[in-house]
Amino acid sequence: MLARVWSASLMGIDAIKVGVEVDVTGGLPSITIVGLPDTAVQESKERVKSALKNSGFAFPVRKITINLTPGDLRKEGPYFDLPISVGILASSEQVETDLLGDYLFLGEMSLDGSLRPVAGVLPIAAAAKRLGISGLVVPADNAQEAAVVKDLAVYGFNQLSEVADFLDRPQNYQPVEFNPSELSQPSLLPNLDLKEVKGQNHARRALEIAAAGGHNLIFVGPPGSGKTMLAKRLPGILPPLSFPEALEVSQIHSVAGLLKNRGSLIQDRPFRSPHHSASGPSLVGGGSFPRPGEISLSHQGVLFLDELTEFKRNVLEFLRQPLEDGYVSISRTRQSVTFPAQFTLIASTNPCPCGYFGDPIQPCTCSPRQREQYWAKLSGPLMDRIDLQVAVNRLKPEEMTGQSGGEDSQTVRQRVKIARDRAQNRFKDDNFVSCNAQMQSSHLRRFCQLDEASRNLLEGAIRKLGLSARAMDRILKVSRTIADLVGDDTLKSHHVAEAIQYRTIDRMK
Repeated sequence: MLARVWSASLMGIDAIKVGVEVDVTGGLPSITIVGLPDTAVQESKERVKSALKNSGFAFPVRKITINLTPGDLRKEGPYFDLPISVGILASSEQVETDLLGDYLFLGEMSLDGSLRPVAGVLPIAAAAKRLGISGLVVPADNAQEAAVVKDLAVYGFNQLSEVADFLDRPQNYQPVEFNPSELSQPSLLPNLDLKEVKGQNHARRALEIAAAGGHNLIFVGPPGSGKTMLAKRLPGILPPLSFPEALEVSQIHSVAGLLKNRGSLIQDRPFRSPHHSASGPSLVGGGSFPRPGEISLSHQGVLFLDELTEFKRNVLEFLRQPLEDGYVSISRTRQSVTFPAQFTLIASTNPCPCGYFGDPIQPCTCSPRQREQYWAKLSGPLMDRIDLQVAVNRLKPEEMTGQSGGEDSQTVRQRVKIARDRAQNRFKDDNFVSCNAQMQSSHLRRFCQLDEASRNLLEGAIRKLGLSARAMDRILKVSRTIADLVGDDTLKSHHVAEAIQYRTIDRMK
């Protein structure tokens, strides 16, 4: 008898419906899986055989052929253990088959018949909803994750025997209801507040502008000046994720297998801080079956690169296209996938190899040639994509010993949210732009018009600093954010002047 069960496979953060056809016929006992299965899928034969026997079912001592469709799509991972088991039970007439066409099954099997959670359930649930699937049958540990998708019946089970009973008596079971209390889990980010930062008013201001407009930022200063301390407080002043943003971020982390211990939905904006020894594929993603890298895991959040000049130059060049486009495309022989990568880059670096170039107290021991080689690691096109380049100076003794800091993160966050709301209202008819840093040329012509004084000021800066057209666009975007923070609808010369002063590295050339 032939039975067909529906499952799914992932391509990036998109899911493709996969048919699991099982045919039990006469012949020498054997199990054959076709349809481009990988090693993990091939190994499911042994897991399924033991699981069926240990769950009290009869394993057919006949020829079993399992076909995974479409045949030209590579199938990977343990997703297919459960649908293969259900297909064998249905084909050998041990369970009812009425519901097989309406539900999508996925899950890994243990040898005792228990169901183990798998990664990527959330994007599969979202795809099932789009494809018109009635419901999803998953391991119990994945149920809340899948139930985030509205109007999709999700059933979570711990044992294969429970799944079989559900197929025979569906009226005895109720779908899992998404529990909103799951969203109330404590924040996983450390409680870091801006009020703990002493002095550095110029850097604090730049941090606020970066948060309000989604601008990329680099801090340049000597060791111990507070660059890392400032950077780690950026998530605390960013506005909270909206539900669509949280759903998209959660899908990426689900595909990467990072959602299992984080509840069903990520609330915090991601903050990723890879070590400077990180490789290019670890940043952009990759593998035979591409998985998201650090820049995609930072989507809608922050990617912090500490000691930027310690990263290999070729690794940093991988950032150029995602910083410009907001996504990363990974091509392999059999497939090409795209991961979203709309993140805010924040970086820090010393001004020279010894770290003390320009310091008023500690003399620099580097030669001009050494400093030149040091900065040569950062290409011009990459630095053009960093909107805010800020010098962080050594703290004064009275600042170090003082008790009071600046404003707390909550106060700054409220201003940031108001500025972001202004920008989102401005771009309400554009689905591809949500903050000022994402503006294209057409948006600049429309929303960043300059009066004569502002134009003269900008032209003088371009001549003096030798700015590229891209750097000029970055100045206009930052100017637009500065105006939003004070509620101005038009750009004024003092907005442009403040934006120009955040080109520290350009002025160092």
